Amino acid sequence: MTQQIMAKSPARKRWVLVGIAMLVLASCTPQRTPEEVRAELLRKLPLSLSDRTGWARDIQAAFAAQDLEPSSENLCAALAVIEQESTYHVDPAVPGLPGIAKREIDRRAAALHVPQLVVDAALQLRSPDGRTFDERIAALRTEQELSALFEEMANRVPMGQRLFGRFNPIRTGGPMQVRIDFAARHARGYPYPLDGSIRSEVFSRRGGLYFGIKHLLGYPADYPAMRYRFADFNAGWYASRNAAFQRAAGIATGTRLVGDGDLLKPGAPLDAPGATERALRGLGPRLGMDAAAIRGDLQRGDTAGFANTTLYQQVYAIADAKGSGQAVPRAVLPQIELDSPKITRKLTTAWFAGRVEARWKACMAR
Repeated sequence: MTQQIMAKSPARKRWVLVGIAMLVLASCTPQRTPEEVRAELLRKLPLSLSDRTGWARDIQAAFAAQDLEPSSENLCAALAVIEQESTYHVDPAVPGLPGIAKREIDRRAAALHVPQLVVDAALQLRSPDGRTFDERIAALRTEQELSALFEEMANRVPMGQRLFGRFNPIRTGGPMQVRIDFAARHARGYPYPLDGSIRSEVFSRRGGLYFGIKHLLGYPADYPAMRYRFADFNAGWYASRNAAFQRAAGIATGTRLVGDGDLLKPGAPLDAPGATERALRGLGPRLGMDAAAIRGDLQRGDTAGFANTTLYQQVYAIADAKGSGQAVPRAVLPQIELDSPKITRKLTTAWFAGRVEARWKACMAR
């Protein structure tokens, strides 16, 4: 019977043989050694960079510790993000940081109904180095300095815990400007001994690179171009895939949806859904899914498995059928305007992805 099937299916036999050959070739492909990876990094790192050997070592170690493929494409992706976020500074200076810090303190005091006189008096207290806290704020240059100062004020200033405790305004840091809460969630497997806290590790070169590369490449995503990973680095894992799903949902439901990659309204109860979820519920009878089932699939939106859900597959089937013979894209750049005290002009996630992609292409050409 097997011989008859194979005889009737020569194409199948050819593909089986091709598959076996590819597996054999893959098993014979030598893995790049750490020395080879570091050598390529040294060819691509800026010649003017101080301690190029140390940068190459820490980047290669981050790839090895996370079992990430150190291909030229991936190495250049990491280098492009580093260049965009910090121009290879472990703790980059932030223009206007003293003003940012004072506005944050005043905003928090107003929210807690703390009189401005009390805040001003607290900042006139002498810190351990002899300067007032107000003088130290005026001399701030980097996020690490501000982060450390907030921690100190929380412990030394009257009402410090109320004003500053657990509310450190610095949420990103290091050469890749990775979020500190992201690092805390992915600290398991961190290959270095902790020098204090995860927050302090993010501000180090080795820690900032490890967690930044984790955020950039440490999740499976079948994207057709690297720019979508760059957008995800800015907007969160799978933001580009989810923004594309929102476009498909808009086509399927005839609803205009903002493709920001946020499939669920944060904290929304089942009876008060966000725009994307509300539109999809209108398809419920056609999908054979009730509100709870739709919510359940959308809750997997920050995982690779969302692409395998009934909701994802059926929405795309409807959207593709409504198209003009072409499949609806499975990845688009999210429509997000960037909002941060450090940003002084109108920027978007698409702008960020484009800038990093240009740096990536330049790295690939070197």
